Amino acid sequence: MKIINYDTVKFEEYKDNLKLIGSLSLLFSDSDDPWLDYRVPENLYCECFHAENLARSCVTADAKLGDIGIGIKTFTEGNRHTWQKIAEFNKARESYADLNGIDKIRKISELRNERIDSTIVTYGLSQMIYHCVIRNKNGFHFYEEVMDKINIDNIRVISESGSSIIFTDELHEYNFNISKSVLQKRFNTEDYYDDVNVEVATNPLEVLRNGIDSIVTITEKETAIIPLYSVKGGVKFVYPKSGLNQWNADGRPRSTDEVYIPFNKEIREKYIDFFPNRDTPFNVTLPNGKIMSMKLCQDEGKALMSNPNSELGEWLLREVLRLEENELLTYEKLEEIGIESVLFEKNQDGFYKLDFIKIGDETLEESSD
Repeated sequence: MKIINYDTVKFEEYKDNLKLIGSLSLLFSDSDDPWLDYRVPENLYCECFHAENLARSCVTADAKLGDIGIGIKTFTEGNRHTWQKIAEFNKARESYADLNGIDKIRKISELRNERIDSTIVTYGLSQMIYHCVIRNKNGFHFYEEVMDKINIDNIRVISESGSSIIFTDELHEYNFNISKSVLQKRFNTEDYYDDVNVEVATNPLEVLRNGIDSIVTITEKETAIIPLYSVKGGVKFVYPKSGLNQWNADGRPRSTDEVYIPFNKEIREKYIDFFPNRDTPFNVTLPNGKIMSMKLCQDEGKALMSNPNSELGEWLLREVLRLEENELLTYEKLEEIGIESVLFEKNQDGFYKLDFIKIGDETLEESSD
């Protein structure tokens, strides 16, 4: 099945690049069958089709092509009816751990749908699809299908055991692995739309030696990762009356969209001179392509705010995190959506870009202003 009408020249370039990487399989695998690391199609897809790479953002799309979100999957052909991982909900385990059977599946489905909706709104998408590169002994097949939300009203459990629950929404089959908190979907890939044969090189190092004509130096962008949460006593949380809940602070009346991104002392020291001086506006490109004016505010520049102040909250709380007015943001909500931090990029011209990223526990220790 094919959804996107790709430029023929670009698609042939994409196939040739995958063929080249596949020919080097013996560098990474003992098998004679072509092999691909899942990151390879993600990067080559973005390179060949000039798509925006979202893979590091831990959202439900790996790339953005125009207004279409692309989930890029790489897996072995098998019987062409294989289970593949599409989401993990370990961080949100508390929200469904005590539920059983159909109730557990409905909650998982709600979380899955919420992440799809959040990605669509965040990146200004009109639809989302899966683009699959399927490996077999001869090379790679290409298959696409719509990334449907789960129809919760039509859910029916097919089988249930202590380790997993298999269910359908009458459109697709899903398998929830309880112990791993992983949701799988069955991909029926018989109707693939193109393929490429791959000859695995017996001496891949020689191929590399002969193919290197020059070394290209890539200038990396400066980046800063800023958590949306705080930590005290090893526990992650969101302050109820400051930061992204600033609208709930005591004192003067405030807009329900009044928020700021905490920029605490440890993070400020890590990214000295990354942002302009306090109260100096700078423009930031959001994931949906819109431009937002921001600046450092408060004592020592410990708050990242938008101008006007409510613009950040209206976008982040209402559109991305999908909170109702007067609804407190909690760390549990960040876990459900799959967002923990924001990533700022700054290029050599001083232009900024914002994206989301999931980070490990080691990035933020104890919080202080």
